[in-house]
Amino acid sequence: MSILPYNTPKGSQEDSSEEFDLIFRHFYKFVFTTAFFILKDEEETEDLVQGFFIDLWEKKKYMQLDEDMKGYLYVAIRNKALNRIRNRETERKRQDVYYLDAGKHPDMADGIDDYLLNLKEALYELPVQRREAIQLVYLNEKKYREAADVMGISINSLKTHLKIGLRNLRNRLKGRGSINGNI
Repeated sequence: MSILPYNTPKGSQEDSSEEFDLIFRHFYKFVFTTAFFILKDEEETEDLVQGFFIDLWEKKKYMQLDEDMKGYLYVAIRNKALNRIRNRETERKRQDVYYLDAGKHPDMADGIDDYLLNLKEALYELPVQRREAIQLVYLNEKKYREAADVMGISINSLKTHLKIGLRNLRNRLKGRGSINGNI
């Protein structure tokens, strides 16, 4: 469904921008309300809806919809909100496991500083490309494609650097008495 007037030709960038602006103004409250009903947090909903409309604009998805725009927007924002809740729950569970693990091992809290120091030293003992691959993917949370582009190598080369680098880190930390040998 296009909400542009019928006599307005489609196709140019200006028309595209005008159509998106109309969609945004017409459906913003609906999308926000739908997401807020699920998330129940105004700031998080605002962030999610803003990201949703940015994604809609960048991928030009609104131009591919000839029929039920409201239905598409409802399903899409509902799925994004439910994914946000699922991701939040997953992160909370990870944190709970970490804190429970720390509670089972009281000496773990004391050893964290030593562990981090050993990890940092072991990381800097790695060859430059392996260290850079690990830092980009695990510390900077880059996707493989992004990290490979930054390093100027193929994705397969990046995976090889990660595999060998992590193996080297594990071996070096075992020798230094890491907390659980976790890496």
